[in-house]
Amino acid sequence: MIENTISSFLSNYKIDHELMPCDPDFADTDAFCENYNIPKENSGNTIIVASKKEPYKYSACIVTAKYKLDVNKTVRKLMGVKRLSFASADQTKSLTNMMIGGVTVVALPEDLDIYIDQNILDLDYIIIGGGSRSQKLKLPTKELSKIPNTQFIEGLGIPLTI
Repeated sequence: MIENTISSFLSNYKIDHELMPCDPDFADTDAFCENYNIPKENSGNTIIVASKKEPYKYSACIVTAKYKLDVNKTVRKLMGVKRLSFASADQTKSLTNMMIGGVTVVALPEDLDIYIDQNILDLDYIIIGGGSRSQKLKLPTKELSKIPNTQFIEGLGIPLTI
């Protein structure tokens, strides 16, 4: 079960965290923030990105709910591919063993690059997926650097203008 894998990973890497139960109906970012009174700037979206051509390349990216991922410029350059898109739900599930709405950067495949928007380090904490739609992880942002293959990238996210 993915929750056990995540728990083991957090323990093995000594990542300080708080497990937050979540109603699966409120796992998507906007609903989560509204129903649990979480500021969007502290809600992290983990997004799996895939190249459009074989052999497929993947990466995991985190931006807060106040930003959209700069897939076409920043991520494309980081991954060294010409065309990218968000991974489909099936690709995400196959790669991570997690459903959209619960995807986390914790316990991902060892060879997967993880890109995190640099501005997240300015926050005291971030809430990210917990591996399933029924839990989230709250952790001090400095703990993200303990996750293997993690790089903090300036300009990974583009501010939303809503």
